[in-house]
Amino acid sequence: MTITPVLLCGGSGTRLWPLSRKSYPKQFVPLMGQESLFQGSARRLTGPHYNPPVVVTSDAFRFIVTEQLSAVDIPPAAILIEPEARDTAPAILAAALFLAESDPDGLMLVAPSDHVIPDAATFNAAVAAGLDAARAGKIVTFGIAPDRPETGFGYLELETVPETGVPTALPLQGFVEKPDASRAAQMLAEGRYLWNAGIFLFSIKTILDAFRAAQPEMVEAVRASLDGAKRDLVFTRLEAAPWAKAKAISIDYAVMEKARNLAVVPYSGRWSDLGDWAAVWRETEAQGMALSGSATAIDCTNTLLRSEVEGQEVVGIGLDDIVAIAMPDAVLIARKDRAQEVKQAVAALKSRNARQAESFPKDHRPWGWFES
Repeated sequence: MTITPVLLCGGSGTRLWPLSRKSYPKQFVPLMGQESLFQGSARRLTGPHYNPPVVVTSDAFRFIVTEQLSAVDIPPAAILIEPEARDTAPAILAAALFLAESDPDGLMLVAPSDHVIPDAATFNAAVAAGLDAARAGKIVTFGIAPDRPETGFGYLELETVPETGVPTALPLQGFVEKPDASRAAQMLAEGRYLWNAGIFLFSIKTILDAFRAAQPEMVEAVRASLDGAKRDLVFTRLEAAPWAKAKAISIDYAVMEKARNLAVVPYSGRWSDLGDWAAVWRETEAQGMALSGSATAIDCTNTLLRSEVEGQEVVGIGLDDIVAIAMPDAVLIARKDRAQEVKQAVAALKSRNARQAESFPKDHRPWGWFES
């Protein structure tokens, strides 16, 4: 039995501003090399055990999606266009209902498209470890073994400390909200808690049954939106009016916290959601420094310097714990330990109607792109 990947890429994160903006968010940006995070996610979920992916995105990103998939030679099975962002639950439900029309007994693997998982083989071994549980009617999630007391993630609570070695699907006791620093340290010490990666494996029948039990009104709204969808080549445009009636809620709150058939596969490989510039520094630093583009560091420590403009030099002298990102139309300079506050800067720019708050200099069209 093959698995259909469902890639969620409708988000518009701003915590990696100015490189990630509402009009061109981080999943499409080459943050970790030549390929974007979206392309890396699509490539990771290809092979003999995977069907072509279904992508759920917004109208604004449809040409970016097709352009980037074409660049890595991955033809999508379908691209579902959300009329508006309603969080992850309606997006996943729409994909499940769409797939049920052609493969009602199939499996689907839902994954965000903006995560970094360098070791595809280790990740796919974890997916394989969850197959039997998914076939048996379990909703399988994947938990990341924490390496620090992180307060920016939700957690998954296990009944016992997981054994190291071959990954195995284990019973999931419950979800834990983002903790404060002391609670996060306590959970790390106990060893029974994993970071919630937001990656799920289940049969189409299982997840539809879970939605019907927990969110019947959402099922009705999304079903009507899909029934009224306009199909245009690879695009399926969901109908706006019924879609707007679907509750805007995450899959965790809508279904997972109500389900009793949950399992988790611990994943011990490298993983990051690149939630802020401090996370980018952690993933790219060598001997404390992370340099990208035309960047030069002199007597600097624990610092990230990036030039995103050809021919523009960024030079740091005597810096410690600093992030500096240079774009054609904006420059960010911040202490690395305050990287989470970038979203406040974006809000301040929006209050001044600054174009840089949301709009990227490069604009994508069906025939290519132009830059202002």
